[in-house]
Amino acid sequence: MTQPADSPRPSPAPDPAPAPDPTSAPDPSSPPSFLDELRDGVTPRATLLVVGVLALQLLFIASYVGALHHPKLRDVPFGVVAPRAAAEQTVTRLERLPGEPLDPRTVADAAAARERILDREIDGALLIDPARTTDTLLVASGGGRSLAGALAALVGTLEQSEGRALRTVDVAPAGLGDANGLTSFYLVVGWCVGGYLCASALAMSAGARPTNLRRGVIRLAALAVFSVLGGLGGAVIAGPVLGALPGSVAALWGLGTLVVFAVGAATLALQCVFGIAGIGVAVLLVVVAGNPSAGGALPPPLLPPFWAAIGPALPPGAGVWVARSIAYFEGNDTTVPLLVLSAWATAGAAITLVMAALRRKPDRRPAEA
Repeated sequence: MTQPADSPRPSPAPDPAPAPDPTSAPDPSSPPSFLDELRDGVTPRATLLVVGVLALQLLFIASYVGALHHPKLRDVPFGVVAPRAAAEQTVTRLERLPGEPLDPRTVADAAAARERILDREIDGALLIDPARTTDTLLVASGGGRSLAGALAALVGTLEQSEGRALRTVDVAPAGLGDANGLTSFYLVVGWCVGGYLCASALAMSAGARPTNLRRGVIRLAALAVFSVLGGLGGAVIAGPVLGALPGSVAALWGLGTLVVFAVGAATLALQCVFGIAGIGVAVLLVVVAGNPSAGGALPPPLLPPFWAAIGPALPPGAGVWVARSIAYFEGNDTTVPLLVLSAWATAGAAITLVMAALRRKPDRRPAEA
């Protein structure tokens, strides 16, 4: 029978798909090769992070060893109390010491020398009595036992070469609970660690960069509450609980709040600028550069010039100076370091808010369509 002319013709059958080549496709049942495992386990981002951690580790070692391995007195502010002729002669002699360990200047009398030490204008003073064979050295171990000991050793050697004896008087002694004079340093380090860990936790919870201004404000508010609690806890533990640090608990509380917030706000700002890598930059500034230059184990006059120069400008150094002033020097000479901490806090908060305001959520309308 013939097919009608207007009836559709059957379409030709499609060509069969070529059979897969068993040699070209990986066998899913076979275990992955070592190269495949390496590519999956070590991504380029992980490689960069590991390299960054290695760099921080080496910088940590270089910074601490470089700052602390060879303590040496350099330009220590030092007073001389003596009759006019003897005072000028002694100052000239001290100025000519090899390496310039002292920065001597004449002081009117013993009372003025004590006042200048408590005001943190000088770190020690030599009281010379020409009528006797024994002179008196005034030091302040509250500003650092290593510095007081180094001054006693240096001046004792000089006095011995002149055939004179030396008596040492500590006008601002470190507390009994602060045996090595390091409590202030460890207290401030603890506050700094709390600041950047809190900021890091806030970043890890919802992305390093706040997606809008409201979230930036929320993070700073949470950091402020944490700072108040952390400052109070540190002051109470170091003071009434352990008796390790004398001084006003309220003043230490205020200092701790400022230190924690300054470090935390700076960390938030660095995270807004650099993302997660900002945490590493914060560790570089606070831990690698800040801790060895803070004047804890070695006060600034015993540090190499680079660390002595950067220490007062970083939160750990400014915090340690203020903590020691509160504990042992009647709160004197704290204006500049408090301004430094306030600058870190203000700049960190401002950068965080500006970066959060500039950042916008991506437009989701194409994806939804």
